[in-house]
Amino acid sequence: MKYIDLHCDTAYRMLNEKLPLGSSICKVDVEKLKKGGAIAQVFAFFLDLDEVSDPFVGFMDMYKNFMKEVNKNRDSIKIVRNLKELKEVERIGKVGAFLSIEEGEVLNGEIDKVKEVYDLGIRMITLTWNYENSIGYPNYNFKYKDMGLKDKGIEMVQEMERVGIIPDASHLSDQGFYDLVNLCKKPFIATHSNSRRIMNHPRNLTDDMIKLLAEKGGVMGLNFCNDFVGENKVTSINDLVLHAKHIRNIGGIDVLSLGSDFDGIENEVEIKDTSEMNKLANYLEKEGFSYYEIEKIFYKNIIRVLKECSKE
Repeated sequence: MKYIDLHCDTAYRMLNEKLPLGSSICKVDVEKLKKGGAIAQVFAFFLDLDEVSDPFVGFMDMYKNFMKEVNKNRDSIKIVRNLKELKEVERIGKVGAFLSIEEGEVLNGEIDKVKEVYDLGIRMITLTWNYENSIGYPNYNFKYKDMGLKDKGIEMVQEMERVGIIPDASHLSDQGFYDLVNLCKKPFIATHSNSRRIMNHPRNLTDDMIKLLAEKGGVMGLNFCNDFVGENKVTSINDLVLHAKHIRNIGGIDVLSLGSDFDGIENEVEIKDTSEMNKLANYLEKEGFSYYEIEKIFYKNIIRVLKECSKE
């Protein structure tokens, strides 16, 4: 089954561990993506604010390193910015690389930077990570659960929608999520979040959030991090499917997608890397999901969202 994964932190590892994109110890690389049948991978430029003095400069360092590696592997992978480019990349047998940012403070609170990163190919932005920033508050240990988007954050989200960047609610406070529901005119997403009913963790979405996200036409990507999945040290496929079943029952099949968080999570997974994504497809089929439903989870749902949110 071909697929699109909404979140990995491979670009961060590539820069900090001096790793190549083609073939490496990473859970995501070109070789593994091709072996697994990926149509596209969303590569997140993750910034830890404690590690950088200027988030935008840190982002650009990571971006330049990643683009250099994409160029080295241009026979196998290509940056894609819209569905037209994705279709062409698929036609010629390459893997598409969508680009996102994980930490909205990369924008440094400057509205003009939204269009600037868009022009660099960014199509999704995770508004917060684990720190308060100029946009809003994280759901770190529920500390900021009831704190919503800041005034600057509202402006930023409106500008993202205007230019064609999809706001990502993963890591965002509960109230921030509800602010997006009321603010966004188009679908928004939670690239790597699971069900809070199944696993009571602040990074997961409540049933009410899942319903509202579905009503907005958005999607949530199944996250493989054991803290968000279950009690096992090694994330089991069975536990991932428990989340998938519950999310489908609450929000319908159209809200489900993939968001592995590979190369960001520290635990091992029964799906050992991105080359083994079909293990999940096979298990879903065994558990009663139809081929049509699995197609939606694996790529069709996010393609619909990209179509609805694209300016191109």
